[in-house]
Amino acid sequence: MKLAKRTEKTSHSGLDEIFAASKPGMISFAGGYPDSKLFPRVEIEQAFSHTFQSAPATLLQYNSSKGYLPLREKLATRMRNDGINTTTESVMLTQGAQQGIDLAARLLLNRGDGMVVEAPTYLGALAAFDVYEPNYYEVHMEADGMNIDELQKVLMKHEVKMIYTVPDFQNPTGTVMSLEKRKALVQLANIYDVVILEDGPYRNLRYTGEPLPPIKHFDTEGRVIFLGSFSKILAPSLRLGWLTASPELFDGLVALKGGSDVETSNLMMSSVDGYLAENDLDAHIKEVKATYQHRKDLMVSALKKHLPSEVHFNNPEGGFFLWLTMPQGFDSTRFLQESLIPNSNVSFVPSANLVPSKQLKNAARLNFTNVNDQDIETGVEMLGQQLKLALQSKPIRKTATR
Repeated sequence: MKLAKRTEKTSHSGLDEIFAASKPGMISFAGGYPDSKLFPRVEIEQAFSHTFQSAPATLLQYNSSKGYLPLREKLATRMRNDGINTTTESVMLTQGAQQGIDLAARLLLNRGDGMVVEAPTYLGALAAFDVYEPNYYEVHMEADGMNIDELQKVLMKHEVKMIYTVPDFQNPTGTVMSLEKRKALVQLANIYDVVILEDGPYRNLRYTGEPLPPIKHFDTEGRVIFLGSFSKILAPSLRLGWLTASPELFDGLVALKGGSDVETSNLMMSSVDGYLAENDLDAHIKEVKATYQHRKDLMVSALKKHLPSEVHFNNPEGGFFLWLTMPQGFDSTRFLQESLIPNSNVSFVPSANLVPSKQLKNAARLNFTNVNDQDIETGVEMLGQQLKLALQSKPIRKTATR
């Protein structure tokens, strides 16, 4: 059969490798999964039950493309409390934040349009963007977010329509964009007529330090689309996210949503709204954060103990991931496939799949949220052993970490 060309890039996105690297029996630092033991199963079940008992017959009927009004009201309030100037009429429910990424790309990108992504960036976002065949411009990450000087040079030289960023506990590096860079990013977007897609699925998962306002907080010209998600703070299988944007962008996103899947499940939206009405979401998030911070601290301690000195890593203040950087010339994909998995049954996400060019080869993403204490200790020790063997067998010149 003759398939559309848009499938060519997405079929090589690397998503399949992540799921394969999370198979049973393997110590997987690969998947970006929350811990299923932390899902509030009883409370969610009660919310679904109460929704069925009390809701009118329209519960199983169509809703609007924007989504269930009471839930949109609650989300608008949460965003306003977080520094985003929005209204209920500017909030739309989506099938996870992933759909929001796709809708934003569909709204803005024609084939060959310029798009800036962080290098590295979220693999699932690249899979969504690839469908629309943009010209990617990679901007390297620093300890406090993307390199703004490098970004400005790109914007001066090329015509760019959209910038995609995960400013809070970035996937995959775990870094947080500084306050100065958030402001500078909006200023540059205003100057060069660019839309910013701010992806915030980890924003509520800060373990240490003080929270910073969202980039959307500094939006003076309606150029920022903000995405949120229940996947990391409640449960992924709800497939429920949200977005907010200025009317100039929002109306088009709603129209595209209607043409894509008509609406998000009315049953799901109503039940999650019921959960929020009956439970303290922030108290639940606080419990989740305590567990994840413990695991993050445990992984950092194990990495300090077991990794060779040539390998560097960061210590994020929140989120799901930390970032390993090996010496220049090290191929983390080959190491994963030829050494780590065969010899230790341990996995991570190699860096090559996390940039459009596939040229970042000497780094890796580690997830700590869905791994128990013993597997963190054991997996990191085996990772360290295999790295020492690989570096001893093939000397590689050292490089500074990004």
